[in-house]
Amino acid sequence: MLAKLRSVALTGIDAEEVGVELDLSPGLPGLRIVGLPDKAVQESVDRVRSAIRNSNYQYPVKKMVVNLAPAEIKKEGTVYDLPLALAILKASEQLLSETVQDYLIIGELSLDGQVRPVRGALAAAITARQRGAKGIILPKENACEAAVLQDEVSVVAVSNLQEAALFLAGEIPAPPMPEDVLDPEEMAEVAGCFSEVRGQNHVKRALEVAAAGGHNALMLGPPGSGKTMSARRLPSILPELTFSESLQTTKIYSVAGELRPGQGLMRHRPFRSPHHSVSAPGLIGGGTYPRPGEISLSHNGVLFLDEAPEFSRNILETLRQPLEDGWVTISRAASTQTYPARMMLVMSMNMCPCGRLGASAKACHCTPQQIAAYVGKLSGPLLDRIDIHIEVPALKYDEIRSGEKGETSAAIRQRVVDARKIQTERLGKRDHAVNASMTPSEIDKYCILPEYAETLLRTAVNEFGLSARAYTRILKVARTIADLAGATDIDVPHISEAIQYRVLDRKDSY
Repeated sequence: MLAKLRSVALTGIDAEEVGVELDLSPGLPGLRIVGLPDKAVQESVDRVRSAIRNSNYQYPVKKMVVNLAPAEIKKEGTVYDLPLALAILKASEQLLSETVQDYLIIGELSLDGQVRPVRGALAAAITARQRGAKGIILPKENACEAAVLQDEVSVVAVSNLQEAALFLAGEIPAPPMPEDVLDPEEMAEVAGCFSEVRGQNHVKRALEVAAAGGHNALMLGPPGSGKTMSARRLPSILPELTFSESLQTTKIYSVAGELRPGQGLMRHRPFRSPHHSVSAPGLIGGGTYPRPGEISLSHNGVLFLDEAPEFSRNILETLRQPLEDGWVTISRAASTQTYPARMMLVMSMNMCPCGRLGASAKACHCTPQQIAAYVGKLSGPLLDRIDIHIEVPALKYDEIRSGEKGETSAAIRQRVVDARKIQTERLGKRDHAVNASMTPSEIDKYCILPEYAETLLRTAVNEFGLSARAYTRILKVARTIADLAGATDIDVPHISEAIQYRVLDRKDSY
């Protein structure tokens, strides 16, 4: 007997349909899997055998060959346990159903027949919609992330093998969908509010500009000046994710196995803050079978590197290409995958190795050579890709003790949203339509300067020895400042403020 079912294989953040073909025939008993299965897929033989027996079905004592087609795609993970078990039941005529090929099926099996969650459920649901499947059968814990498509494709969430078999046989209706347990209000509170940050109004202003235009930023200052606190509140002033952005971000987290049990579509922009001991594969992505790293997990959100000079210089240099292109390609012997990496990079650092430079009452004893070497851990090409450099001085006692609260994140966020609407109208409804992503032709078109502003920018470029990339960064930031002010044209105040955000480009700095 021959049984055919449909499943998926993950390729990057997407999924491709895979046919699960099982042939049951007389011969030496056993189950053989072909079609480039990895170790986890091969081990499914033992899981499936125990799951079938413990679900009150008979495990056939016959020769069974399973082909996962197309054979040239590498199959990995435990996603094939459930379709493999159902294929055995279908081939052995314990499952009498003509609808098994109407559904894409994914799920890991435990030895008692329970269905466990897997990675990539949202990508699988999207593939089910694209390939015209009636629906998708998946673990109950993965139901919420696929539920966003339930109006276009039926989502059947099962708890165990027997439940899946009875549904396909038409003996029970589809189990009810669980509700999304993710509370958006709770997530919104995690980011905090800028009103909690004492003083540092110029820092808040710079981060507002960064948020409005999607610009990368670097904060320099002594310990305890509020760099980390301010950075962690940056998501609170960013616009909500669009549906397209939510879908793509959720796919990345689903493939990486980063979604919480029962979590559905991600509604808020991610904020990732890896430790400085992170490896290159951990930051950029990698592994035998490439998976997303921190830079992709922060896609459509913020990647924060606290105390950036403590990170390995080689690791920092790997950020250069993703910052320019918005994606990262990981090549390994097993496969090559491309993951999106369009995020805001925010870094913080002390101004010297001891951290006392710029502190109000502590003397710094670092030599100029030590300070230059410390700051030099961030290479010139990397700094060129940072649009905004912000000095964060130590707070004075009166500022610390002041009970006066600053502007709320909600007020700042409204200005950011208004500025981004202007950019969307200008650049069109494309992905990441912000000033930071403007092309050279768009810069020439939308960053025209009056004579006085042109003179000011020429003087800055010549005096500070700015690179061509730094020049374009200033123009993009000035365009964002003008958008925040509601100005149609860039003027001298906008260029002047943008130049102030290039601290580390000055010849005499540090």
